[in-house]
Amino acid sequence: MKQIVGGSLSERAEEVRTNFVSQKSSAEFAALYRRDKLTGGHVILLGPGNDAAARAALAAYPGGMQLGGGVNLDNAVNWLDAGASHVIVTSWLFQGAELDFDRLAGLERKIGKGRLVIDLSCRRRGAEYWVVTNRWQTFTAVSLSPKILSRLGQHCAELLVHAVDVEGLCLGVDAELVERLARESPIPVTYAGGARSLSDLELVTQLGRGRVDLTIGSALDIFGGTGVRYVDAVAFNRNHAA
Repeated sequence: MKQIVGGSLSERAEEVRTNFVSQKSSAEFAALYRRDKLTGGHVILLGPGNDAAARAALAAYPGGMQLGGGVNLDNAVNWLDAGASHVIVTSWLFQGAELDFDRLAGLERKIGKGRLVIDLSCRRRGAEYWVVTNRWQTFTAVSLSPKILSRLGQHCAELLVHAVDVEGLCLGVDAELVERLARESPIPVTYAGGARSLSDLELVTQLGRGRVDLTIGSALDIFGGTGVRYVDAVAFNRNHAA
């Protein structure tokens, strides 16, 4: 299990910047989340050779985690059968720089919108946030406009948005992006990128209006971080749910 700096993700291993490499397996982390009744976590395949580890994690917490990375029409059902609550899809939905709504419709018909999460991970360029694909290196022609959020919201259960420019850097969340997502998305959103302390969790809870969740990665002590204790994040989650 690795924590990476999002903007460095590349096919060339030597270019990828890694914050932390755990000696624990993905299945051990999944078992921890199951113990603490945390749902909606992400198992992401960042390259080839990780299928066995992903399947082990899903088996350790059946129905408790989402699976992303290389998901397409041919393998989505297999990952759901392996224990994923949802599958996360991004690059496969694009043909070149454009969204292929025929592909999206086919996947929705096959697995149902209730088990589909669309990844709209983005990077800022000018005044807009643009969706990026292919390990977050390729800009598409799709911006996070109210129109696209509304249209995609008709075809999936949730949106996953990584703020790639701050992913893995622990420099604070992109508050403007969180506010936009809360205001413009018709369905729940999970935001990831930059979280460094419990105050960021409080900020996203406030700005997100109860419609945007936050993932914390590199700042967590279980992932080598110093900004957030895992037990405190779990306690915050339970108190907020109550």
